[in-house]
This record gives sequence, C-alpha cells and structure tokens, in this order.
Amino acid sequence: MSSLWWSLRLRREAASVPLARRLLLGAMEAAGADPDTSYELSLALSEACANAVEHGRGAYCVTAYLDGDRCRIEVADSGPGFPADADAEGCGDAAPGECHEAESGRGLFLIEALADHVRFRNRPDSGGAVVSFDKVLRRGVPDGVPDGLALPSAS
Repeated sequence: MSSLWWSLRLRREAASVPLARRLLLGAMEAAGADPDTSYELSLALSEACANAVEHGRGAYCVTAYLDGDRCRIEVADSGPGFPADADAEGCGDAAPGECHEAESGRGLFLIEALADHVRFRNRPDSGGAVVSFDKVLRRGVPDGVPDGLALPSAS
C-alpha cells in the first residue's frame, strides 16, 4: 500500500464525527485496505472524535497516516485532558470490570479493543487530551479466497 496522510481541524460539534469517519474510509479504500479493518478503524476514530466533541473545548484535530501496512490515527483536543489518576483505559480508580459498565469510558475501551496499539496522554504544552492508535492493515481479499491465499496485487 502506498503512503498517505491527512490532518483536519474540526469544529467541536456532532456533525464533524461522520466527516472524519468518511474521509478515513475513503482513504483506506483508495489504499486498498481490507474493508473489515477499515470499518474497525473508522469505528475507533468515531469514538475518539465523539470524546473530543463531548469533553474538549474549541476545535479538535484529527491526523491519519497510512504508510505501507500500518494506519496510525491521532485525535487531539484542547479540553481538560485525562484525570491525573486515569490508567491506560482512562478509568481512574474504577474497580476491574466497572469502568466498562460505567456511563463514560466505554469509548476508550472500544478503541483499545479495535486497535493494535493505543496511547492516551495529556498534551503537556497547551492542555487537552491526545488519543493515538494504530493497526496493521490487510489488503482487501477477493470474495471466496481464504485469508493468506490471495496473490499480492501488482504495483
């Protein structure tokens, strides 16, 4: 797959979430990524954008890199950031199992389930949260051909 990257500065409103998702899906289709992997990453992106819309302040930024067999996505907002006691899932002091049943925090759990590597951090300079995640991409496989048996595409 070829290299491609894009970055958007979006208004903190619900209509921005499907815009980012559609752009990612289009880029991944153009790159020849597997539709199931594309859907998983677009769902993770939607969750990260929804968190920025709900918890951020002002605009937020989405950046996506498709490079070879990997896609990396970063969503950064200018809100209060993650609580100081938040763990890798953003759950803080919640007992095991309680975080994912709580009203908030499920989106971060879903991002972790859909991506290969996830990082949640606070922006040290200007405040706000950054959610970055990546996933190894598979090429689209023709119908009826088992995974691993498809021939590489001619480049």
